[in-house]
Amino acid sequence: MAPDAAFETRILPFDEAALAEAAGLIARGLPVAVPTETVYGLAADATNGEAVARIYAAKGRPQFNPLIVHVSDLAAAEMIAHFDALARDLARRFWPGPLTLVLPKRPDAPIADLVTAGLPTVAIRAPAHPAMRALLAAAGRPLAAPSANASGRISPTHAEHVIASLGGRIPLILDNGATGHGLESTIVGLTERKARLLRPGPVTAEELGIELEPSSDRIEAPGQLASHYAPAKPLRLDAVDARPGEWLIGFGAIEGDATLSRAGKLVEAAACLFERLHEADAQAATSIAVAPIPPTGLGIAINDRLARAAAKEA
Repeated sequence: MAPDAAFETRILPFDEAALAEAAGLIARGLPVAVPTETVYGLAADATNGEAVARIYAAKGRPQFNPLIVHVSDLAAAEMIAHFDALARDLARRFWPGPLTLVLPKRPDAPIADLVTAGLPTVAIRAPAHPAMRALLAAAGRPLAAPSANASGRISPTHAEHVIASLGGRIPLILDNGATGHGLESTIVGLTERKARLLRPGPVTAEELGIELEPSSDRIEAPGQLASHYAPAKPLRLDAVDARPGEWLIGFGAIEGDATLSRAGKLVEAAACLFERLHEADAQAATSIAVAPIPPTGLGIAINDRLARAAAKEA
């Protein structure tokens, strides 16, 4: 089947029958949407170049933007990437969970070249969500899985977000309710004897507990494009009130039309960030404003997503 084929996209509640169907589609080289603990992912066989191409086609994703490979555990990851002592320590401390490591790819790694977008490194993680872990076990192979949305748009935290963005482009969405963290995984690059924070996320720099060097400007991992996670409407940041025609997303004392967290809790704000952006994008208002978010802890990751969502495309 061609990568741009049209589908009748179905949403199935996550259970054994739906899992078996999803695994069958994966075996046929087709992508399926599945929840992870971060956001919904669009998963396909990472060892099959045509299957990976179907991810890029469904999302309209630039092929210079690499994908994350999901595996069940460290042993599976070591078949794909070279791990040094620091990488093993981070994997043992944070896997399964929302930490992605960018590592030198093994020359004999059993993954399609398209996954890494021609880079000598590979982004890899072991997810914690039971649906994604079950799909990995049922598929019996590593799965490439970026967020299940059109490229550059708001990431999905509900099955309904996926079908609104990718309906007709993929055959199946496994529905297991809202995701937990609501932000994509933290990405750490471990190459050239350096550790770099390539994308902030649920695992904070403080929790990592390692010395991190500044990231370069080149694309080394997913989520590094200047314009990303974007609603269709213009987005204004650090807003203390709404201007005419704006839908205001509040935080803490700034209530707005909807709020990320009335209590000013960053964990709550992270979990519902993309949901609030989807909600704002669906309103009659012509633009969106977001209240200031403290630049500490999880606030760093939230502000990273908001800055990319507000950036103008080149």
